[in-house]
Amino acid sequence: MPTDPRTHGLWETTAPSAPATSALNGDVRTQVCIIGGGYTGNSAALHLAKKGFESVVLEAKSIGFGGAGRNVGLVNAGMWVMPDELPNVLGEVHGDRLLKLLGDAPSAVFDIVDQYRIECQLQKHGTLHCGVGQAGLEELQQRETQWQARGAPVRLLSPEETAEKVGSTAYTGALLDLRAGTIQPLAYVRGLANAALKEGAAIYTNSPALDVTADGAQWRVRTPSGTVTSEWVIMATDAYTQGPWEIIRREQVHLPYFNFATVPLPEDIRATILPGKEGVWDTKEVLSSFRMDVHGRLIFGSVGALKGVGEAIHRTWALRALHKIFPQIGNVKFEAEWYGQIGMTDNNLPRFHKFAPNIIGISGYNGRGIAPGTVMGRTLAELIAGEKSEDDLPLPVTTPAEAKMRAIKEVFYEVGAQAVHLTDSRF
Repeated sequence: MPTDPRTHGLWETTAPSAPATSALNGDVRTQVCIIGGGYTGNSAALHLAKKGFESVVLEAKSIGFGGAGRNVGLVNAGMWVMPDELPNVLGEVHGDRLLKLLGDAPSAVFDIVDQYRIECQLQKHGTLHCGVGQAGLEELQQRETQWQARGAPVRLLSPEETAEKVGSTAYTGALLDLRAGTIQPLAYVRGLANAALKEGAAIYTNSPALDVTADGAQWRVRTPSGTVTSEWVIMATDAYTQGPWEIIRREQVHLPYFNFATVPLPEDIRATILPGKEGVWDTKEVLSSFRMDVHGRLIFGSVGALKGVGEAIHRTWALRALHKIFPQIGNVKFEAEWYGQIGMTDNNLPRFHKFAPNIIGISGYNGRGIAPGTVMGRTLAELIAGEKSEDDLPLPVTTPAEAKMRAIKEVFYEVGAQAVHLTDSRF
């Protein structure tokens, strides 16, 4: 893993070691070559192996190097989009399928963790989507109505119930989702890779895919020191894509997101903040998220990049915001800080692409990578195994296209987050 503490922060210092892997050296043949060692890639490898398929994972850096090792660790159900909007955007068939798949996705993560005994600080206590002001409360009321109509175990809490659950009076309400939870994300993806290895998959790290070319009826993936020849190729590189089909990266707008982790809080203070161990995010446009790890560190994040002038701006804001939300926290220090990039699609929904015959991929998780990435990897394995056809998938086939004004939007998000955090006096 890179030595820069601002890439993986607390997760790198508290995760179990990654399974032993090495760079690909030489030429190998397999049934499926998977490019990308995050949630989708390792889940696909695991589920393919369980179905009796040989697969090779090629990771350009290290397991979980991208978003899988940098996010806050919320195992959410669904996407940012309102539930009723998915059928409107994708059509009723695909929209309903995606809602069902993603609604059940956290339980798929929990099952894998339990089955393979992955040490990843899993907490199955739900999440709290907290409302800021009247507009935030009205948004949560809509979400409650739409999810409950689909049978989801969600409930809107009163301001008093929210204050008890969160340990703060800052919010007008909160939507409690009992399907969800929290996890140490880097530990989970490393455990997922280890499970895939135990089932028979092969994983090579420090092995970027340089190009993919036809080799008769098969595909030949070239790395700096070897090749993989396979019948199928899965592109699982998502927002950190480089090399073949870099359009996956270019169809997404990068939204920077940072996290700060406090030192372990004193027991008396810890008992007053998230006593039920839920994960939290709020309804603000420049949102905040927070959760407690198993050692009592409060992990607090928001939109922004910890570089240049943004580093000091976001750190100062985070301390100010923590004291606004939790006055009881007192003089607190940060133990770790890090940030990464969220890949946002134009409709905030993932994409299923066919780049060429037998070259497929699902990407664009819009900040919801843990549970969706896990079940989408499984879905791709089911497609390759012939258990599902393209007509059975939760997403239609789409042609990747570069996001409009991508570079301008990325600058706007980074600079705009700095402006908000420089001037935001409430939280």
